[in-house]
Amino acid sequence: MPLGDEGTRWNDAFMLIVVALGANLGDRLAHLRAGRDFLLVRHHGPAPAAISPVYETEPVDCPPGSAPFLNAIVIIDSTLPPTSLREELASLEEELGRKRGPARNAPRPLDLDIVSAGDLRSNDPVLTLPHPRAHLRRFVLQPLADLDPHFMLPGHTESVSTLLAVLPPRPSVQRRTDSW
Repeated sequence: MPLGDEGTRWNDAFMLIVVALGANLGDRLAHLRAGRDFLLVRHHGPAPAAISPVYETEPVDCPPGSAPFLNAIVIIDSTLPPTSLREELASLEEELGRKRGPARNAPRPLDLDIVSAGDLRSNDPVLTLPHPRAHLRRFVLQPLADLDPHFMLPGHTESVSTLLAVLPPRPSVQRRTDSW
């Protein structure tokens, strides 16, 4: 299914968007706050946005010697098509100093990934939904389970808390702050 304006929305105007935030360069918490604040501006729904605690996590699939990440989840209601939101998120990442290059998973000041958008499923190379590795990442599942342990990623039959329970203990995540 193309992403554009299509897709199932939880009501006629809004789509529930789950965004993972991560930072491992510079003032990590300030960068997460910039991402959170940006998303809250894009929030237009009747329900309040949901903001997880911040976790410190070991780097996953990053170059040796990479610094730990701070990670969080923000859930918003949005009228923006997911592809448009993804473009805006990429612009913010670049504004805060993210350099895209050939090295995959290089350290970065801010990483903003759309984990899911309503119940959309897509294999589009620019925006795959749900995020193809979300169900394998403790740094995504733990903060998402804090917000809604019964949440199910599109295409999965188990809740995020169930998916989290079967993951190996490493890489670890440690809760750092609830209010940020």
